[in-house]
Amino acid sequence: MFVLPLFLAVSHMTAPTHTQANVPIELTFHAAKAPADPFNDTSVDVEFTDPAKVSRTVPAFWDGADVWKVRYASGLVGVHHFRTHCSDPTDDGLNGKTGSVRIDPYKGDNPLFEHGPIMVGKDGRHLAYADGDPFFWLGDTWWMGLAERLHWPEEFKALTADRVAKGFTVVQIVAGLYPDMFAFDPRGANEAGYPWEADYKTINPAYFDHADERLRYLVDQGISPCIVGAWGYFMPWMGVEKLERHWRYLIARYGALPVTWCAAGEANLPWYLAPKFPYDDRDAVHQWTAVLKYIRATDPFRRPLTIHPTAINRYTARHATDDAALLDFDMLQTPHGEEGAAEVAVKAMKDSMAASPKMPVLDGEAAYEMLGDNLPTRWTRAMFWLCMLNGAAGHTYGANGIWQNNRPGDPHGKSPHGGTYGKISSQEAMHLPGSSQVAVGKRFFEQYAWQAFKPHPEWTSYSEAGRKVAPQAAGAAGVRVIYMLYPDGITVHGLDPKLSYKARVYDPATMTYRDLPAAAPDANGDWRVSPPRNAAEDWLLVITG
Repeated sequence: MFVLPLFLAVSHMTAPTHTQANVPIELTFHAAKAPADPFNDTSVDVEFTDPAKVSRTVPAFWDGADVWKVRYASGLVGVHHFRTHCSDPTDDGLNGKTGSVRIDPYKGDNPLFEHGPIMVGKDGRHLAYADGDPFFWLGDTWWMGLAERLHWPEEFKALTADRVAKGFTVVQIVAGLYPDMFAFDPRGANEAGYPWEADYKTINPAYFDHADERLRYLVDQGISPCIVGAWGYFMPWMGVEKLERHWRYLIARYGALPVTWCAAGEANLPWYLAPKFPYDDRDAVHQWTAVLKYIRATDPFRRPLTIHPTAINRYTARHATDDAALLDFDMLQTPHGEEGAAEVAVKAMKDSMAASPKMPVLDGEAAYEMLGDNLPTRWTRAMFWLCMLNGAAGHTYGANGIWQNNRPGDPHGKSPHGGTYGKISSQEAMHLPGSSQVAVGKRFFEQYAWQAFKPHPEWTSYSEAGRKVAPQAAGAAGVRVIYMLYPDGITVHGLDPKLSYKARVYDPATMTYRDLPAAAPDANGDWRVSPPRNAAEDWLLVITG
C-alpha cells in the first residue's frame, strides 16, 4: 500500500531534507556533553516554523547514549525551518541547531497520509481525516500488542493483515504499562525488556525502538494506533510527574504519526489488590486529569485525546476526568456480558450523546467475544449495532485471546486477583466470527452518508413482554435502519401512507438480505413487520424511499 519508509530518518544537515505531506521525518542530534542521567537531566525541543509562518514546538526524545531525535510531520507543502532548544544552553550539539525540511505533495495511497491524520469532524459528533472526509473508527483491542508474546514480525503482521482485509481502521494498544499483571511481569516485556528501568528511575529507549517497528507497521498498513499511555493503577506507583515524563516521551516518539491518544486505561480503577477493590478511585481521577492537561499542553500536533474508564457505576470517559473539556471524544467501557450488558450499553450511549460538552462517542470496550472462553458472538455483534444506531462515531471490537496475548498451550494465565479470562489463543481468536461480523456492519454503513444518521427511537416499537432492549432506529433523509435484538416482530411508525417504500431484512451476522413487499403503512403511518423466516437471534430492517 505505502511507498515510503516510516520514519524518513536523516542526520542533521544544513541543506533541506525531504519528506512528503503528512509523512513523518526524523532528525537526529548528538549531544556534545555526556550527562550522567540524560533522560531526567536533559530536555530538547525543536521549534518548527511552517511556510505559513506558524510555529510549533515539538519535543525531542532521548534514544540512548548521546542521541536525541525529533519527529515531525505536516500536511503543508513547502519549506519548514527549525531551531533546537536544549535545557543546557551550553551543549552546542543539542542547542541552537538550525535547518529546514522540505515537504512535497504526498504520492502514495495510504489514507492516513493521503487524507491527513484523524481529527474531530465539523459536526462535533464524528471523526474525520484532516481533509474532511469521514473516518469510520472500527477498532480492535490489542492491549498487550507491544509485548514479545505477540511475536514480531510474523504473528503481528499476520494479525494486521487480517484486520486490514476486514476493514479495521484503529488498534487500541498500551505503551508498555499494561493491565492485568504486576509491574515488571515477564509477560509484559518485549525483546529489549520493559519500558522503564527498575523503580522507574529512567526510561528504556531500546524498548521503544522495538515498539516503533510495530506501531510504524500498523500505520504503514493504514491502521491508526490509539496509544494508551498506561493502565490507571500505575499512578500511585509512578506519580503524576513521572507519568507526565512518560507521556512527553510518547508524544515525542509517536505524535508525528497519525495516532489518537488515550491518557490511561481504566483510569478510575485502583490496583486489583487494593483494599475494598473494586471501587471508583476519585483520587486517581484528579491525578489523571493533571496528566490530561499536560498532554494537551505538550502535544504540538493536537492528536485527538480521550481516557478509558472502568465499568463501575458510570461508563464514560467523562467520569474519568474532572474536566470533560479536555477530551476530544468519549470512549465508553460497558460491561462484558449478554442482555444486561446490552441494556447498559444503550443507556451509556444515550447518556453520553445527551451530555455536555458535545463530542464524538464510541464504545471502546464492550462484550469481548469468547471472554472466559464462552461469551457468545451474538452479544459482541449486538454491541456494534446498538451503539452505531445511537449515534456512535464508530466502535471497538475485542476478542478474548488477542487482548492479553494468549499463546497456543501458553495462555496469559492468572490475573493479580487470581482469576483467569480463558485459554483461547490469539491465533484462534483472530478467526472468531465476530471480527468479520462487525466488519460487514461497517461496510453496510459506508454505503450511506452514515455520519449524517441520527437516532430516531420514535420510529419503531414492539409489544413483547420481558425484553430489556427496545428496537434501535437511526437514519437520515430517505433511509431508516432498525435493529432488533430479538426474533420478534416490530411496528414501524411515522411512514407516509401516500408514499411507496422499499424494505429489506438482513441477517446481521452475514448481512445477507431478503427484499420485502413494498411497505404498506396504515392510515396512521404504522407498518407491522415480522422477523425474517427462521430468525433465531437478531435482525435488521432497512427502509428506503
